[in-house]
Amino acid sequence: MERIILYYSDGGKTKVVAETLALNFKCDICQIRDLKKRDGIRNRLSSTIDAFRENKTEIYPPTLDLEEYDTVYIGTPIWASNPTPAIITLIDRCNLRGKDVVLFTTSNSNSEGALEKMEMKIRARGARVVQQFNLNTDNKSPARIQKDTEAMIVTKDLYLY
Repeated sequence: MERIILYYSDGGKTKVVAETLALNFKCDICQIRDLKKRDGIRNRLSSTIDAFRENKTEIYPPTLDLEEYDTVYIGTPIWASNPTPAIITLIDRCNLRGKDVVLFTTSNSNSEGALEKMEMKIRARGARVVQQFNLNTDNKSPARIQKDTEAMIVTKDLYLY
C-alpha cells in the first residue's frame, strides 16, 4: 500500500503532524504552498474571509499526480471553522477517484465542521474517507504535538490505512 501525506501549514503545527505521520509510515510527503501572501493583520483578515467563503487560491504545486498512491492523507489548520483555501483548492484539483483518504486538522478547538466540509468535497471527487481526526494544538510545543500525533496513530489505528 502506497501512502502520501499532503498538507498545508501556516504556523508550523500542521507540518509537525504531517512529518510525524510520514516518519511513522515511511511514506511520501508534499507540502502545499499558498502563493497568496497570508501574513500581517490585513492579510489575516482576508485569509479568514477566504476560508469562510471557501475561496480558491493559487497553490504550488498546482497539480499532483496521485496515480501510484492508494491512500492519501490530507491535512490543514482550521481558519474560521473551515479548511484553508489552499486545501480546498487542492481537493478540487486532485483526481481522488478510488482513493482512500484520511483527513486531519489542527486547531485550538473543535473542527467537526471543517472535517465534514472536507469529507463532502472528497466524496464528491469519488474517494472514500476512511478516517479523520483533529489534533488540538493550542499552546503545545512541537515535541508535544509529535507525541500527540503518535498517540493518535495508535488510537485511530492509522497503520491500517
